[in-house]
Amino acid sequence: MTSDEEYEFYAQPENQEPQGPARRRTARLSTIVPVRFPPELLAEVRRRAEADDRSLSSWIRRAVEHELRDSA
Repeated sequence: MTSDEEYEFYAQPENQEPQGPARRRTARLSTIVPVRFPPELLAEVRRRAEADDRSLSSWIRRAVEHELRDSA
């Protein structure tokens, strides 16, 4: 489903009702780690996060998890 299709789907009131029990994150996030990127790299990361419909932080966490999993 594209972002536009998703928007149209959830714009309809009947598709805004929660389904099933609430889901909570099982593990709490820990310490905030400040990370700095050169402007052009940050711009590319932002573009990719947006393309994946994720927050910047979520995209970076997923990339780190992926790298750790692949290097194990």
